[in-house]
Amino acid sequence: MVRRPREGERHTYERTFATEEVEQFAALSGDAQPRHTEPDEDGRLLVQGLLTATLPTKIGGDLAMLAHTMDIEFTRPVYTGQTIACTWTNERVEEREGRYVITADIVCTREETTVLRATIEGHVGKETAT
Repeated sequence: MVRRPREGERHTYERTFATEEVEQFAALSGDAQPRHTEPDEDGRLLVQGLLTATLPTKIGGDLAMLAHTMDIEFTRPVYTGQTIACTWTNERVEEREGRYVITADIVCTREETTVLRATIEGHVGKETAT
């Protein structure tokens, strides 16, 4: 069971993508553009945007949230070997019959640079929240 969601609640997750993960995602998603498969002059691959978007997806999974909508803006590139920190903030939580409807604000950063912003709306069933 997960905690009952509350407005203003924050969750964080950090991750560094490896070359093998970008290659696996390229094979799985079909997004195998050369920028994702051929290293740049620093030996890095460009991480696919949707692979970067798995950071808030991981937090949503931890919260047992079923997403309904995702509005994602990719603001800067992410490369293998860079650590990305994702912060999820519950902006709005509405209690309804059998569930809590959540609107979350997401910001993912590389050091001080924002690489992804998103708004995710979805719900957590009351049977999974304590």
